[in-house]
Amino acid sequence: MDYLVFRLYGPMASWGDIAVGESRHSHSGPTKAAVLGLVAAALGIRREEEATHLALNQRYALATAVRSKGQLLRDYHTVQAPDSVGKFRYRTRRDELVAGRERLGTVLSSREYRTDALAWVALRVSQHGERDGVPFTLADIAEALQQPRFSLYLGRKSCPLAAPLQPQLLQADGFYGAFAQYQPKPLQFERDEQQPLQAADDTPQLAAESTVEYNWEGELDDFRGEQAIDASALMTFTQHDQLLSRQRWQFAPRKVLRLYLTEGH
Repeated sequence: MDYLVFRLYGPMASWGDIAVGESRHSHSGPTKAAVLGLVAAALGIRREEEATHLALNQRYALATAVRSKGQLLRDYHTVQAPDSVGKFRYRTRRDELVAGRERLGTVLSSREYRTDALAWVALRVSQHGERDGVPFTLADIAEALQQPRFSLYLGRKSCPLAAPLQPQLLQADGFYGAFAQYQPKPLQFERDEQQPLQAADDTPQLAAESTVEYNWEGELDDFRGEQAIDASALMTFTQHDQLLSRQRWQFAPRKVLRLYLTEGH
């Protein structure tokens, strides 16, 4: 099958979990809604184009390889903003503070971010897409990721990308095979990690192996293909990141499979 694999890296990222009260939690890696929102921005799809957003979320299958979860950062927010009045719209911050000064209220929230995190993403056409067709080919998406129409960010507007996405079109028999073939230009810290570490007695020691968190939708065979992988530690959980409505910010639960694999540099 054909796969599109690309890289997500930035100083900060926030992969939204269910928001309860004042807390805004983040998953350890990219969610489907966030990834396809980034793809939609690259393609130039506007928020009001509801049908196109739904087609993106329904007709492509997603897998992620979280190569570094980064460090968890919690940020406490105090935001002062007026509530809405009928159809009146506040177009600037000055409008909010001057025209809406009688309606100002304070909103408190605690938001989670992942700092210095790295993930790879793989997309392929889902069974739904094979049956009903797709709005964009994987080649269209790859081209858009290289020349995006709108600004791209990692979950929140305050989280810009810090490295090129490096999209690559690959053929493999499963998500794992696609990830195994992916060869982006290394980041500086990745090059450093590949160098031998010097101990106190100057004896060279190789960098330790790393554990990669793989998440995908579908079944085990969708991930491993013909690869021989020990799936004894396979986990299944529910993640609320299947888009129902982009304009109303509504999401449905989605079955996600997770597997941790130890890999050498």
